Amino acid sequence: MKTLIFSGLFLLVGMYRLSAQNVATGELDLESFVEERFSFQEEDIAYEDLYESLLQVHLNPLDLQEATAEQLRSLYILSPFQLASFLDYRNTFGPLISVYELQAIPGWTLETIENILPFIRQDVYSGNQKMPGFKRFQAAENAYLIFRNRRVWQTRKGFTPADTLSNGQLSSRYLGGPDDLYVRFRLQQPGDFSIGLTAEKDAGEQFIWDKKTKRYGFDFLSFHFMLFDKGPWKTLALGDYQLQFGQGLVFGSGFSVGKGAETIATVRRSSLGLRPYTSVLESGFFRGAAATYKTGNLELTGLFSLAPRSANLQVIPDSLEASESYLSSLISSGLHRTKNEIEKKGQAREQNFGLNLQYRNSDKGIQLGTNFLHSRYSQEVFPLKRIYNQFEFRGKSNYTGSIYFSYNFANHYFFAESAISKSRGMGHVFGIMSSLNRSLDLSLVWRKFDRNFHSFYGNAFSEGSRPINEEGLYLGLNFKPNRKINWSAYYDYFTFPWLRFRMYAPSSGNEWLSRFTYRPHKKLMSFIQWREETKSRNLVSEEQSSNHYQLATGKRRNFVWSLSYQPNQWWQFKTRVQQSSFQINGQKTRGFAILQDLSANLGNWKFSGRLSLFDTDDFENRQFLYERNVLWAFSIPNLYGQGYRYYLLGQYKLNQRITFWLRWAKTTYTNRESIGTGLQEIAGNEITETTFQVRYQFNR
Repeated sequence: MKTLIFSGLFLLVGMYRLSAQNVATGELDLESFVEERFSFQEEDIAYEDLYESLLQVHLNPLDLQEATAEQLRSLYILSPFQLASFLDYRNTFGPLISVYELQAIPGWTLETIENILPFIRQDVYSGNQKMPGFKRFQAAENAYLIFRNRRVWQTRKGFTPADTLSNGQLSSRYLGGPDDLYVRFRLQQPGDFSIGLTAEKDAGEQFIWDKKTKRYGFDFLSFHFMLFDKGPWKTLALGDYQLQFGQGLVFGSGFSVGKGAETIATVRRSSLGLRPYTSVLESGFFRGAAATYKTGNLELTGLFSLAPRSANLQVIPDSLEASESYLSSLISSGLHRTKNEIEKKGQAREQNFGLNLQYRNSDKGIQLGTNFLHSRYSQEVFPLKRIYNQFEFRGKSNYTGSIYFSYNFANHYFFAESAISKSRGMGHVFGIMSSLNRSLDLSLVWRKFDRNFHSFYGNAFSEGSRPINEEGLYLGLNFKPNRKINWSAYYDYFTFPWLRFRMYAPSSGNEWLSRFTYRPHKKLMSFIQWREETKSRNLVSEEQSSNHYQLATGKRRNFVWSLSYQPNQWWQFKTRVQQSSFQINGQKTRGFAILQDLSANLGNWKFSGRLSLFDTDDFENRQFLYERNVLWAFSIPNLYGQGYRYYLLGQYKLNQRITFWLRWAKTTYTNRESIGTGLQEIAGNEITETTFQVRYQFNR
């Protein structure tokens, strides 16, 4: 009886506090969620995968009554203490009566609840899964069709008439029109099924039906059909899919951000298993069939994939009037605009066979698993030999296997994975996330990847974009003494035992970040962030003073100050100042950007806009500016030189089924007469782009 009274009092207090503070409804503000939690500084982050992974969870929210610790960790929102508190609360008091009850959980703040609401649901799916398939499709919760068009209005060189070269041939030009086209159809019922079709044509690509060049209207087509929880079969998949198990040494697709302003939760990877692939990246996914079978605490996943890959195909004629071919490189850009690019489309076939066996005991907080993936190409892969790539993969087939584990003890979470590839190169990741008390969280990660460790689908925590030729130690801290103040910081030391691109000697470096956030109340939030990275690189040719390559240490510094103010539910203002510097070989360059945002939510109409000014000495100081865009699209331009940029974004909800978006953005440079290089060059100092999108929702 005392327990019931205690729970009831907590619930009443939580409902009062949340209702008094106008808790969010669970609508996903992707821009705010991503920008406040993660720090984008590099171009090699797969932004499409980040958005798609967040979207997958948003459209298939976790059931609060049954969500596992692993699923909740994958949101990168909860600290070890907050996660342990939630699980203890649910075990003690049973199913949650209302989302308002979340306020009663020790350590859960209003900010925590606002962040997690878009990714959870309190009620389980109540539909009748025994209904005939067609009726179940008609009753699907997520059923929509999206069409998007994006265009740059200035004429790039690739769209101009071809020139006649000195040999009498015509110069290369784009064969298609300047419009980006995107179509997505999705029919999904959480916990039951998912059907999806994604089609895309990039600017410069032809909209053409040509079987010979493997183009069928849109240049890229992706389809998936998945079933969930059908007896012992946890997941059944046909079409395009991705897998994520362990710490990403073998299967590492999905939402993996790495180092950023969120210094604790993002250091580990989650074993999310088999999921549909819905991005437009034309590599990094499997195409075929896969399934997960579950019995008790054991899960077995098997996959088979046969997918085309774009590649540079080289033909070697021999004396017997026959020829052999090999692949000099695999191409992941997904662009097929010119005759030369089209010739590379689908030149290779990649076959994959993989297995995962996983044991999970939620009561004891233990997870054990093993991965295996065998990949085979239709031709031998022989990259052009360079001084830095002597240990890269060469051959026709590769296999990678690993074992991994995780263990949760109170507020401490341990995780690790070790892998080996066919070359006998190895990769290791060991880490811990810990809540030392309610205010202080700590993360520690050590990783080591041999120079000959080959993992085609690996995406482990690392300094580089791939887990190869690296060793490092990362320490992250997060201190939150009260609900108003938060300080997060990390320090990462890394070494590269072998040569790398633009780094022709073994080297080492380090990186640190510190962010101080002040949120006195819900309407106002401000943060100051410092970041510094020290890393070596080759001196340019005119600076070399000997007959061998010399390295110099480059130091990059970034500073950001941001202020967000939302006086009411209709208006929001944001001001930001960014400054950077880069120093190498005695020379120092600088750059800065200032921006002002204004957003309005006026019922069926939503507007947002920005004016930004930038001035940088060179490309090293380019400024990355995260911008709002149409639904489930991203825009993170990097600006360098001198000039200003502004955009306007409007959204109109015509009715319960149809919503329109229109975005207009323009960048004007004051110190140049052309923009871009090669076929992307624009004659002039302005670039204007528009994006139009319409969404039709079937079940509204």
